Amino acid sequence: MAKILLAEDDESMRRFLGTALVRAGHEVSSFAQGDEAFECLLEQSFDLLLTDIVMPGMDGIELARRAADVAPGLKIMFITGFAAVALNAKNEAPLNAKVLSKPFHLRDLVNQVEQMLAAA
Repeated sequence: MAKILLAEDDESMRRFLGTALVRAGHEVSSFAQGDEAFECLLEQSFDLLLTDIVMPGMDGIELARRAADVAPGLKIMFITGFAAVALNAKNEAPLNAKVLSKPFHLRDLVNQVEQMLAAA
């Protein structure tokens, strides 16, 4: 079981992803905004940050940058409908981050999370 920090502004998507990850045996803390997720990260440790890129306020890339600074061992995965944004070198996203493009099947998400958590 891994502790996953989920940041997704779309309520139904957040609930959908959280449920799938809990069913896969993980503990999930989910937030609608990047700044709320970051505050939680300052208080608890997590194995994986799963974040949407496009969110109001603190976007997923800024969240990931800040998270990598305070928790260097944290694995980071972006979920987005805008993969080109995440892959743009100018955005300074953490180098070890993975990108999962929407739409995706929940099984794909769970498999990608499992692979990422298993990687050294």
